[in-house]
Amino acid sequence: MDQQISRGAAAAQSLPRWEFIALCAALMALNALAIDIMLPALQQIGAGLGVEDENARQYVITAYFAGMAFALLPYGPASDTFGRRPPLLFGLAIYVAAAAAAAFAPNFTVLLALRFIQGIGAASTRVIAISIVRDRFGGRRMAEIMSLIFMVFMIIPVVAPGLGQLVMLLGTWHMIFTSMAGIALVIVFWAWSRLPETLHPDDRRPFTLASIREAFGIVLTSRVPLWYTLASMTVFGALFGFINSAQQIYVGIYGLGVWFPVVFAAVAGLMAVSSFLNSRLVNRFGMRRLSHSAVLGFLSVSSIWLVWSMFGELPLAAFIVLFAAAMFQFGWIGSNFNSISMEPLGHIAGSASAVQGFIQTLGGGIIGAALGQMFDGTTTPLAAGFAGLAAIGLVMVLIAEKGRLFGTGIDHQEPLRVDRR
Repeated sequence: MDQQISRGAAAAQSLPRWEFIALCAALMALNALAIDIMLPALQQIGAGLGVEDENARQYVITAYFAGMAFALLPYGPASDTFGRRPPLLFGLAIYVAAAAAAAFAPNFTVLLALRFIQGIGAASTRVIAISIVRDRFGGRRMAEIMSLIFMVFMIIPVVAPGLGQLVMLLGTWHMIFTSMAGIALVIVFWAWSRLPETLHPDDRRPFTLASIREAFGIVLTSRVPLWYTLASMTVFGALFGFINSAQQIYVGIYGLGVWFPVVFAAVAGLMAVSSFLNSRLVNRFGMRRLSHSAVLGFLSVSSIWLVWSMFGELPLAAFIVLFAAAMFQFGWIGSNFNSISMEPLGHIAGSASAVQGFIQTLGGGIIGAALGQMFDGTTTPLAAGFAGLAAIGLVMVLIAEKGRLFGTGIDHQEPLRVDRR
C-alpha cells in the first residue's frame, strides 16, 4: 500500500521530510563509517599491532560484521516492545564507547574484541532505522524513501576513505577511531534531540519468548520476505567481499596509493546516483521491475568481468568501468529488495527488520569474508564470486516469485496479521 501504514507514523510527521531522510541515512551511515574510514589504515594497523598476514588484517572488518549480526536479533523485539528510541540510543552509546576504546587497543586481539562490541552497538541503527521508515511508509513509497536514504547514506563511502587517508597523513591509525567516535557523538545528539517515537503504544508487542518466537516464525515461513532476504544476503555478500579486498586490489594490484580513496569514492558516488534514479522511477515502474532488471544486469556485467579476467588482469580503466556498472545495479537492488521483504510485515517491523538484518549481515559477512580470504593477487576470485552470487540471488528471486519476474507482486497487498495474545 502506497501510504502511511502504522499509527505511529503520525509522530514522525513532526520531523520535516528532508530531516527524516537525512537522520535515518546518518544512522545507517554509521555502519559504513565504521568500515570505510578504516580501509586506508588497514596496512598501518597491521604493522602497528604486529599482524604480518595481509588477509588477516581483514578481520578488523569481519569482527565488526560478526558483532552486528548477532546483536540484531534482540534489538528487533526490544524495539517492538519498548519503542524505537530507547534501544537505538542504548546501541549508539555502545558504538561510541567501543570506538573510543579501540584507539587505545594494546594488541590485535583486543582491537578485534572492541570491533565486535562496536558492531553490537551498530546493530541498533540497522534494525531501528528501517523500522522507523516502515512505521511511516509502505510499498513503493517505502522503496522511494529507502532509495533517498541510501543516496544520502552513500555520502559516507564517498568521503570516509578520503577522511581516513587525511587522518593517516596527519597522525596515526589511533586517530581513525577517535574521529569515528566524535562523528558518532554528533549523530547521537541529533537523534536524541530530534527523533520522535514512531511506534504507537497500541502496536507494541509483549517482550515474551512466545511473542518473539511467533514474530520470527512469521518472517522465516513467509515465502516472499524470506527469499528476498536471502537474495539480498547474496548480493550484500558480494559487496562485503569487495570491501574486504578493496585496499589490496586498488593499492596492491593497480598501485593507486593515495589515489585509492578517490577511485573508491567515485564508485560510491555512482551508487548514490543509482539510488536517486530508483527513487524517481520506482513509483512508475514498481519495485520488482527495477530490481529484477538490476539482478540480471548485475549477473551479466559480473560474467563479462569474470571471463575477461581469466585471460589476464584487466586494465585499471576496464576494471573500474565493469565494477562501477555492477555497483550501479546494486543501487536498484538493495532498497527495493528490502522494501519488498518488509511490505507484509509492518505490524512486526522491528522483529522483521532484526531477522532480515541478521540473515543479511551474518550471511553476507561470512560470504564476504570467504571472498576476501580467496584473494590471490588477482581480481578473478572476486569476479567469480560476484557472478556466482548474482546467479544464486536470481534463483532465490525466482523462488520468491514462483518463477515469474517483473510482476507487481504484493506492492499493494495488506500486511500479514498475527494473534498478539
